[in-house]
Amino acid sequence: MFTGIIETMGEVLALTKEQSNLHIRVASPITSELKIDQSVSHNGVCLTVVAIEGDSYTVTAIDETLKKTNLGDLKVADKVNLERCMPANGRFDGHIVQGHVDQVGECVELSDQGGSWIFRFKFSDSQHLVVEKGSICINGVSLTCFDCTDTMFSVAIIPYTFAHTNFHQLKVGSRVNLEFDIVGKYIQRMLKK
Repeated sequence: MFTGIIETMGEVLALTKEQSNLHIRVASPITSELKIDQSVSHNGVCLTVVAIEGDSYTVTAIDETLKKTNLGDLKVADKVNLERCMPANGRFDGHIVQGHVDQVGECVELSDQGGSWIFRFKFSDSQHLVVEKGSICINGVSLTCFDCTDTMFSVAIIPYTFAHTNFHQLKVGSRVNLEFDIVGKYIQRMLKK
């Protein structure tokens, strides 16, 4: 389980296709603290560390993951948001994030507010899983939604988040990983029964 509070960014060093899998080699300041078989969130996608070499490590995205996320869009030198699993005695600063992307959204508008930024995203109908002032995870970042409709929402980004996540690389047309709030998903399922 993750919280959506990004620890650091990594840089994509290499992308290697092997059959339907994509091996992603990442340079990161937390590499020395990782171990093989550890789960790490990459842009909100839970992936397992399969190799460590010096200050870089490798994770593998399978075909199912590539179809449901934006990881297939990665290029060498791209920045990825990284978060290790939350320790049992850790603070819960964001919200419950599983690292299981529900769908890919698209940035349709961004505006500099002179000290903060507003990003607007469109997505497939979420069956009301996006609610005003509710939580959403975008590329692994726990954020609060506003101006919500069935297919669009906005988020406001403070300078720290803009500088310390890959939000500073997003532009209109950028595809992002979306994970809706798990509590809302469970409630929706119960109401359907």
